[in-house]
Amino acid sequence: MTEAPAAAPAPSRGRTRRRTARIVTVVALLAAWVVITGVVTLMVFLGSSRETVIAGHDAVVRPTLDRHAVVEPGAILPDVRLPIDSPVGVEVRLGKTEAATTEELVSRYAFIASQPDAQIEKVTGLVTDMAVSAALRGAVAGAVPVVLWLLLGARRRRELVRGVASKRGIASGVVLVVAVGLVWQPWDGDDLTTGDTQDADDTWITLADFLGPDVPLPDEAATLELRSDVTTTQSRRLIESAVSTYDTSLTFYSEAVDKVDDLELREPEDDETVVVFVTDRHDNIGMDPVARAIGDAAGATAVFDGGDDTSTGQPWESFSLDSVQRAFSDYDRWSVIGNHDHGDFVGDYLGDLGWTRLDDGDIVDGPDGSVLMGVDDPRSSGLGNWRDQPGLTFDEVRDKVTEDACAADERINTLLVHDASLGRDALSAGCVDLVIGGHIHVRSGPTPVEGENGEIGYTFTSGTTGGAAYAIAVGSKPRRQAETTLITYRDGRPVGMQWVILQPNGRFDVGEYVPLEYAAEDVEQPIEPTAPTGPTDVVPLEDQPGGDATSGDGAGETEAP
Repeated sequence: MTEAPAAAPAPSRGRTRRRTARIVTVVALLAAWVVITGVVTLMVFLGSSRETVIAGHDAVVRPTLDRHAVVEPGAILPDVRLPIDSPVGVEVRLGKTEAATTEELVSRYAFIASQPDAQIEKVTGLVTDMAVSAALRGAVAGAVPVVLWLLLGARRRRELVRGVASKRGIASGVVLVVAVGLVWQPWDGDDLTTGDTQDADDTWITLADFLGPDVPLPDEAATLELRSDVTTTQSRRLIESAVSTYDTSLTFYSEAVDKVDDLELREPEDDETVVVFVTDRHDNIGMDPVARAIGDAAGATAVFDGGDDTSTGQPWESFSLDSVQRAFSDYDRWSVIGNHDHGDFVGDYLGDLGWTRLDDGDIVDGPDGSVLMGVDDPRSSGLGNWRDQPGLTFDEVRDKVTEDACAADERINTLLVHDASLGRDALSAGCVDLVIGGHIHVRSGPTPVEGENGEIGYTFTSGTTGGAAYAIAVGSKPRRQAETTLITYRDGRPVGMQWVILQPNGRFDVGEYVPLEYAAEDVEQPIEPTAPTGPTDVVPLEDQPGGDATSGDGAGETEAP
């Protein structure tokens, strides 16, 4: 008879206790890491801040836990806050800015508030960045005691425990606590006259209560609150003005966007690509959603920016660049800078946002497989009509553009410039299909030109997309006609154009689609022997004065607003 195999011995109690101890240790270490990580992350996050530019101000952004977005504009205007659907709030403390008067500043606030999405995205991105940074620091801080525990080993840990319980260990602990207290100084509270202390005592009232029942408010402002410590007549008048500007701007541009679907825009064929051309926006962020709506209605997938996005090219105008980026973030994007953008800021900022910068006669792949060339305007100017020409002169840049365009391996299909005069000689030489620019705020063209080599090309100057008068376009509606242009490409060449104008009274005017033909016998317009040389060739729109263009030589050739 075969004996049954002996049963395996049961694990000893000691082995079971060791296994249980290891599990408990792992759980305890993991719990310690989670707790320390959470505490450090929260402390670091709430103590974080980022410097940026918001609404034209140098600003400091800090996260909070009060479920509100709070903006502190300074001493003249009251702080404002708005409840947000998030467990994390934000405090934006505004610093220095550029504004001639308080009224101008308040008007700017109201205008930006009517198109806030770009600024909201910017602040959200900063808060998210602070949260990620705090979480990473918290995770590392939480791992430090866990790693030390594991590296010390059981024997050394027992020795340290015995040392802590000794007189020397107790004395060392007391010294450590005192040192931390001296550095932290938790008893050193804020002075009762500081802003943070006063903030804790302030009460908030709704904007409706602050202004009273006689001032109508848009629905979007229903939950807006102000600190109740500001009750001066001047502040009340400024806020009433801001509410009026906000409501007018929001209504005007929102209604314009709604009207776009009814416009008679040419629809592209399957083998065509449409590009939106915007130029001379001059900080008018209200037109950005309108231009985008026009592009979408026309089937556009790309955008050219002809420059003068700002009025002075200074960092306080980054809100304008954030806005045009948000409007066309999913389009292919190319840009040059204009005379009012001169300096490094605008070009570098757009480049960082992902725009393809054409700053020095660069030749790149353009829309629909075309060859695209562009160059920044060499001039600079501010809000007045004065100019400087640092570096190369206007004529020298034009000569360089002509030389590079005519020496290119492939024909230049589009030359993107701020002032079409920069491409005049390249077009007259027959090296370019289409020169597009803005600068003079009045539309001209497209004008066909027969080059010296017999090739046909076109020059086109767009009106101001921002509806700007001189270098100013900020307001509750355009100051003059606001123009957006649609350029159609087929087989890598521009083959047609159509302009769309938004009038200051809210009416849209749409131009007929103009084909661009490159065989002389197919061109219906008179063909010029050379490219136009200046504003004497510009025909202002019938119902719009031609601005302040003046004739001259070189850089003054198309003196503009």
